[in-house]
Amino acid sequence: MKASVLIVDDEEALRRVLGDRFRFWGHDVDVARNGTEALQITASKRFDLILLDLNMPDMSGFEVLDRLMANECDSDIVVLTAHGSVESAVDGLRRGATDFLTKPADLGLLKKVVERSLEGRQLKRVNKALREKTPPSVIGPSAVMQQLYEEAERAAAFDSTVLLTGESGSGKQVVAEHIHAKSPRGSGPFVYVNCVAISDDLIESTLFGHERGAFTGAVKRKNGRLESAAGGTAFLDEIGDISAALQAKLLHFLESGQFESVGGNQTITVDCRLIAATNRNLEDEVASGRFREDLYYRLNVITLRVPPLRERVEDIQALAEAFLQRFTAGFKREELSYDPRTLEIMKRYPWPGNVRQLRNAVERMVVMCREPTLTPALLPPEVLDGPPMDRKDIETLGYRDAVMVAKRQILSRALRASHGNQTRAAEMLGIQRSYLNRLMKDLKIEA
Repeated sequence: MKASVLIVDDEEALRRVLGDRFRFWGHDVDVARNGTEALQITASKRFDLILLDLNMPDMSGFEVLDRLMANECDSDIVVLTAHGSVESAVDGLRRGATDFLTKPADLGLLKKVVERSLEGRQLKRVNKALREKTPPSVIGPSAVMQQLYEEAERAAAFDSTVLLTGESGSGKQVVAEHIHAKSPRGSGPFVYVNCVAISDDLIESTLFGHERGAFTGAVKRKNGRLESAAGGTAFLDEIGDISAALQAKLLHFLESGQFESVGGNQTITVDCRLIAATNRNLEDEVASGRFREDLYYRLNVITLRVPPLRERVEDIQALAEAFLQRFTAGFKREELSYDPRTLEIMKRYPWPGNVRQLRNAVERMVVMCREPTLTPALLPPEVLDGPPMDRKDIETLGYRDAVMVAKRQILSRALRASHGNQTRAAEMLGIQRSYLNRLMKDLKIEA
């Protein structure tokens, strides 16, 4: 990767040596004799890397570093400090430098520092481009997802309440984050509340806050999540699970933008957008009397359905590749790739846990793999033990892997039928228990 580099040092000989070396490595080089020149140059030109001497006569490197940080300089800054001056190096890192080198500079170490810096900047650029293009957790080429994102972006332009429906794990939160990011409130906070994960005793306080002494343990006033979302978006996940009393209070807030905290008597006004999500059929909940009809119609201004993964099979490979890149980078693994047979098995599995289950499966494979190729054997048992193989599966897998998958399915189903009793499973299969244990070990089937 070619980079633009600025060398800031008052020693002419060092500037010349470093400049020649950077040009030899294929980079563009500018030089500055002191801090004043450095600030003048950076005011009109951006650099990938700045090599900054800390000990200069007219203006110290620390002063230059502070000025660069104040000007929101996004360059990687490597400070040069006298040999053995650890305190100066640490101080430079605290002020915003990304790395340090001692003088005289070791050119081999300098090359490694520069490569590490440029690799980090390249990764940031790629991640930023991916974030701006589309949310990474639900990307996919399927027509149904492309339509969903078009509808989401149209909804984002207005402040109307949005209701997201769909199965657990299908990606409702990521769609909500996308709507928030594309909305005029995108620079404000995005506050997530999982209504089903918080007990009935605490959910009201979590949403609306509480006053000191409102209940046992309330030793001071605490703002609720809705106050925290002021100027932004509050995302209420699993809205269909809240109590009738909380439904009434939430309805009042949606209609007026006002509420009272738990134990309080003063009206609080909050300007935030509300996005709600549920995996329930709220019309059925209304018909059964478990959900307020007026709240349902207040939430149901714009409804977007997030389809389950089994309805968009063409997205599975794109999602799997995106998760593989994410976990490979996150776990600092070498470059990994899928065996084509692994992808074929993944595409025929129904993924009842949707995108969340797929993400967890890819994470497991990245953690467990020892070779650069993710083979079918690394897939979770429930994926390998999926629907019976048909002719296409067998042709895709080939003899050895098809036999391995079939054995896994037979043993796993026998173990499930025997509720994990290995002796009973062996009897069902007509084999010795010792042989069953050996097969389980060879096929990586957990007891």
